[in-house]
Amino acid sequence: MVKIDEEVGMIGIWLLCACCDIQLKINQQMKVLLDTNIIIHRETPKIVNADIGILFNWLDKLNYKKYIHPLTVEELNRNKDQKTVETFNIKIQSYNQIVNLAPEGELIKHVSLQVDITENDKNDTKLLNEVLCDRVEILISEDKKIHIKAELLGIADRVFKIDQFLEMVVANNPTLVDYKVLSVKKEYFAKVDLQNTFFDSFREDYQGFDKWFNKKADEISYICYSNNMLSAFLYIKTEDEKENYSDIEPAFKPKKRLKIGTFKVTSNGFKIGERFLKIIFDNALQSKVDEIYVTIFERSPEQVRLINLLEEWGFERFGFKKSTGEIVLSKNFDRNQKINLATPKKCFPFISQESKVYIVPIYPEYHTDLFPDSILRNESPMDFIENKPHRNALSKVYISRSHFKLLHSGDIIVFYVTGGKFKGVVTTVGIVENVISNIPNLETFITLCKKRSVFTDDELRKHWNFYPGLKPFVVKFIYSYTFRKRPNLEWLVENQIIKDYESVPRGFAEITRDNFRKIAQYSIGR
Repeated sequence: MVKIDEEVGMIGIWLLCACCDIQLKINQQMKVLLDTNIIIHRETPKIVNADIGILFNWLDKLNYKKYIHPLTVEELNRNKDQKTVETFNIKIQSYNQIVNLAPEGELIKHVSLQVDITENDKNDTKLLNEVLCDRVEILISEDKKIHIKAELLGIADRVFKIDQFLEMVVANNPTLVDYKVLSVKKEYFAKVDLQNTFFDSFREDYQGFDKWFNKKADEISYICYSNNMLSAFLYIKTEDEKENYSDIEPAFKPKKRLKIGTFKVTSNGFKIGERFLKIIFDNALQSKVDEIYVTIFERSPEQVRLINLLEEWGFERFGFKKSTGEIVLSKNFDRNQKINLATPKKCFPFISQESKVYIVPIYPEYHTDLFPDSILRNESPMDFIENKPHRNALSKVYISRSHFKLLHSGDIIVFYVTGGKFKGVVTTVGIVENVISNIPNLETFITLCKKRSVFTDDELRKHWNFYPGLKPFVVKFIYSYTFRKRPNLEWLVENQIIKDYESVPRGFAEITRDNFRKIAQYSIGR
């Protein structure tokens, strides 16, 4: 059973297309156009998407002007229930309506001819035209096709899904966020308030949900509270080769599997969904399963978003559940599978035997903030509660001025925490997604690094301007693995992984696969 209000993105997900360089400031009268699907979710008496309340809270907090398109009014008036129409017409009076529509130029007409099929498609393009012509600054929509067209029009950085918008405003307005109220922890089912409205969507989708939940009283869940409100819940379980899968078509072959049983995250800009993905993959590794799977409805925008995210991280459509009609998604977790270096997310957390390996330094003051699972022994876990976007994210960025920058997708990064002979230690493994060099300006640099690095905007400006003749580049990577036992600099030198104490890497230094294997074997006590 799965519901999610955040594109767990993820797990995952790099928001280069969604993070614009618009600096959102309080009292700036930014015009925000809201798609019909946003208005319907906001004004319907039934809570369909819990993200909506958080979205509108931020819009009000930042004093943005909320606009709707005349086509939205027309669409709402086509509802067959006259009472519903009357109710909507009253409620939409609280929005500004665009009066003078922007003329359609050749570019918008060209994209419409390329992509639009139905009348609704054409209407969606008219909403995008208001952004293209700068009549409004941004558009918020959950429609997948709108985002495809925004890419073609070159305005993807101004068209947002709800979760993308929330991530942006959280990153751009840190003084308005109380980070300390949010963290992920384990909890018994029995300690979680089942009557919380958070679980209403499950009750609607799954008959007998409360009874099922109560039977799990002594089992462990992963939960997250935000502002004293339950905002995320995850339950996973391991199944052996004897599990009965007769309700799944086509039938599963006997395998040891990890099932994602219950999964819901409300969007809040903190990437808790990606944090949960890390928990799922870590448990799958620990349990040595061959496959991960989930059953999920494909009815609501939130469920569609989750499906898209899971597919991005290697889940594929397998079949369906006969009793409910849910689709079944599965991810191959065979350690011997062939790794596609071009798409490391698909095979995550596994790495290729063909990848090159590089060791790279990171200063202690940044290390655990970026890698909360790799906390050093002299640090307190309470100082690193996973309550900021860059801590929860699986996809992260590393900023470098190394003269060597020829890393490729699928390459392995081993992070070395600087600190000298005994305190300098290797702690963490990352997998390169891509390298972004020749960054044109400061604004682009900040946009690339925001939410995925440990630095504030001011710190990023200092990085950019520190050496005017040698601008930094960005390595986007996936946070993959934390070494249990960490070899220090003395061990690295003794084992000739680093030549001597004066040869500590200052940038990306390649090491052999054999040396990487030595580190891994040392980590597990071999």
